Amino acid sequence: MEERTPTIVRANSIVAQEDTRAGAGDSVPSPEPEAFAITGETISATGTLTELRDRFPGAEVLDFGDSTIIPGLNDAHIHLAMTAGDALHLDLSHEAVGDVPTLLDTIAAEVGTASAGVWVKGSRYDDEKTGIVLRDELDRISPEVPVLVNHVAGHWGVVNSAGLRWLGIEESSPDPGGGRYDRYSDGRLNGKLIERALMNVLMPATARGDRFVPGDTVEDLQLGAARTIAKWNAAGLTSICDALISPQDIGILSAVRADDALSLRIGMLLSIDHYDKVAELGVGSGFGDDRLKLIGVKAFLDGAIGGRTCLLSEPFTDPNYQGVQTTSTEELRANVERVHADGNRIGVHANGDAAIRLVLDAFEDVAARIPRPGLRHRIEHCSLIDDDILERMTRLGVIAVPFAGYPGYHGGALNSWYGEERMERMFAHRAFLDKGVTVAGSSDYPCGPYQPLFGLQSLVTRTGVDDGVTVGASQKVTAAEALSIFTLGSAEASGEESYKGRLAPGYLADFTVLGDNPLTIDPHGIADIDVRATYVGGDEVYAG
Repeated sequence: MEERTPTIVRANSIVAQEDTRAGAGDSVPSPEPEAFAITGETISATGTLTELRDRFPGAEVLDFGDSTIIPGLNDAHIHLAMTAGDALHLDLSHEAVGDVPTLLDTIAAEVGTASAGVWVKGSRYDDEKTGIVLRDELDRISPEVPVLVNHVAGHWGVVNSAGLRWLGIEESSPDPGGGRYDRYSDGRLNGKLIERALMNVLMPATARGDRFVPGDTVEDLQLGAARTIAKWNAAGLTSICDALISPQDIGILSAVRADDALSLRIGMLLSIDHYDKVAELGVGSGFGDDRLKLIGVKAFLDGAIGGRTCLLSEPFTDPNYQGVQTTSTEELRANVERVHADGNRIGVHANGDAAIRLVLDAFEDVAARIPRPGLRHRIEHCSLIDDDILERMTRLGVIAVPFAGYPGYHGGALNSWYGEERMERMFAHRAFLDKGVTVAGSSDYPCGPYQPLFGLQSLVTRTGVDDGVTVGASQKVTAAEALSIFTLGSAEASGEESYKGRLAPGYLADFTVLGDNPLTIDPHGIADIDVRATYVGGDEVYAG
């Protein structure tokens, strides 16, 4: 391979970022460098432009003028494999449809062109913002063609009568374990498939059944993945963790890479339902390389924040409902023990405080019986905490991966679902930082906006962009802390903090070029900063 000529990069402002993790050394901020040099895929030096020109004579100078350069943004929990399919179907987000009549018109137009036996599918439906749609509404526009409307939280969806027939779900069908077939007040099925009832028929990585909503071809999914990656590069992302993948998904992403369209670094959490296969091959956390790597295993325990199904110790604002436990405690403990004993990392989806405590019980048990020094597990979302949970997480070295954008996206609806007092303990980035718990940046797209700058703004302001309502103000962080969460924090969550998340010698040359400095502007404008360019390994993957 031909050796690449070194490149010198300069801009008006370069946020190199200090490594302030415990034990990382002197945390006194040093001056921002004027420029940095790239050799191969890594940063080889930082300093003044004159110094670097003297050190690397003949190097190309890439001058971004009045721009601000930050370390490449890294989403520690997002869903590429899932989004690859969504990209091929209807966008039913509130931004796209606005209200129920428009949503139904959008579906009806697709139904009118559907071939026999083909499902009409749409995703990112938000019942809170758009309005209620159930089986009867879908039947009126599609009595014969099966329709699925997937909720933005990804933990429930709605199908019409034709879809229920296809799936073999009848009025007398019993609820699946860890899920529910929802019903109207008269006892009829309303088409809503909640938690495992949806997962078992829709998500290949978690399905447990024999009737499935037909999927897309592998070739189509590769195209959907490439389109999605390009869109995420344009938002400034250079790394992600796909937080729920199957062996088929690994094959799809590998094919995208073979086609030279993998312009993101991707860590993967393998669904626990496929762990047996992979474990037999001796594949575990860290398998792969710095472009496509298995970083651990994913398991589920409860429901969703936006879907209002997370497992709480005290009821929602509805006094009769405390959420759903989607996996039994016995199965959770068995899963954690097996993955931990093999020396692999596990990330457990747990939103509610009752769910988080069950996860910590399992982590504490295996840590005491089967020591694995340095093996740090994750809690995906880790939404509602208290002081006891914080203490236990600190003691165990558990990594928190909470939603960054939910305060900005949901705004005051969160207060109505969970109450203002609880919101001071939800998405608790401030509390995690103050306690020394590693906290990563996450959108959980398609459940929340994928744009990382939106996530940064939400972390700093905790204010809904639609309604202007501030939720859980005590959990605000500074802009510098928010950037660190979406760079160093996310790198640490995947075990890559020694070479990713900073603009410093020895680190990967992954960086994002912005039209303004997110650390100094009015934080309510962070989401609107234009992304001018995105670089991965010193290569331009997006130019605005």
